[in-house]
Amino acid sequence: MSEANQMSEMTQVSEAKWYVIHTYSGYENKVKANIEKTVANRHLEDKILDVRVPLEEVQETRGGVTKMVQRKMFPGYVIVNMEMDDDTWYVVRNTRGVTGFVGPGSKPVPLTPDEMWSLGLAGGDMPTAQKPKIVVDFEIGDMVVVIAGAWNGTEGAIQDINPQKQTVTITVELFGRDTPVEINFAEVKKK
Repeated sequence: MSEANQMSEMTQVSEAKWYVIHTYSGYENKVKANIEKTVANRHLEDKILDVRVPLEEVQETRGGVTKMVQRKMFPGYVIVNMEMDDDTWYVVRNTRGVTGFVGPGSKPVPLTPDEMWSLGLAGGDMPTAQKPKIVVDFEIGDMVVVIAGAWNGTEGAIQDINPQKQTVTITVELFGRDTPVEINFAEVKKK
């Protein structure tokens, strides 16, 4: 491989970031499959690297029977690891079921390292020694303002506090419905 090709390949890897796209509710898996199909057809594997629908395992009880099931962490959202340019933006934005990228106006905002870590996208568990613990005086019901990341400027009341993950959950209004959003302690301040 020539030095120019190696440099080009390294540049592409360093330019790829994780973005959040909004989809019609219930279309998350279809959107993921459609993007992956388009990537293969247009040979964009070097620009759109990964498409995920974040899932979590939860304990569910129905009819007296308790079992572990996988549930979408963020219904109506899909995350994409991609190099943002006109072609990739067009492919993702014009996929059936996609309503847009998360970000102000039409400008997609990549996830911050802390947001990536909280979603498990930072390459596994981050050792506690590398992740400083943040001590906060928040209580459930307190109003906070998001000061960083894709939700910058958003205000909401704290619904849940998770000291182990170092996150708070606030409810934000998206397209006319209340949606719970998990935000890192470092990205919020008391109002």
